[in-house]
Amino acid sequence: MKIALMMENSQAGKNAMVLNELKTVVDPLNYPVYNVGMSDENDHHLTYIHLGIMASILINAKAVDFVVAGCGTGQGAMMSLNIHPGVVCGYCLEPSDAYLFNQINNGNALALAFAKGFGWGAELNVRYIFEKAFTTGERGQGYPLERAAPQQSNASILNDVKAAIMKDNYLDTLKSIDQSLVKTAVSGERFQQCFFEHCQHDEIKQYVQSLLA
Repeated sequence: MKIALMMENSQAGKNAMVLNELKTVVDPLNYPVYNVGMSDENDHHLTYIHLGIMASILINAKAVDFVVAGCGTGQGAMMSLNIHPGVVCGYCLEPSDAYLFNQINNGNALALAFAKGFGWGAELNVRYIFEKAFTTGERGQGYPLERAAPQQSNASILNDVKAAIMKDNYLDTLKSIDQSLVKTAVSGERFQQCFFEHCQHDEIKQYVQSLLA
């Protein structure tokens, strides 16, 4: 599983700590982590709006399998990621949220709160969230287990509803966004390295290249 971590401007100062906790959990699983957002306050400026665009490009191009994002409350990041096709983002404040989201909703992104309630022992909470997100076995098995069948059915139906609402070609949706927002979202060196090395969608790659030309 390839994982992208993305931090926006208000919480960029916590990137090193969050990245360390994520790698502590997933390195033993041989899951590569790509730190594609802001690494500190002096990095290229990103908001949670940009995170949604970045996540959608990486997921739809199959450059990564899972995105860990967030902002001060986590709410803005969750909404920004969820408006895009192909991205199913859960809101996560504690480890049980990560576990239940994996088992019941089986999405491909998490939005964490990196300021609200982020006090003493916050790094432990982040680590335990990542443990429940990435080390608890097969996803989408339901919880409790006797509810597995309807939960799996509902998760599939929700994905179908989202796909039906967003009927346009994915690239058409990207091109309908203010292109200055998209260009900023793809301007980071680490984002570009992850995207161009692992992109499996030629049309999306050509589109991103055209923005950066």
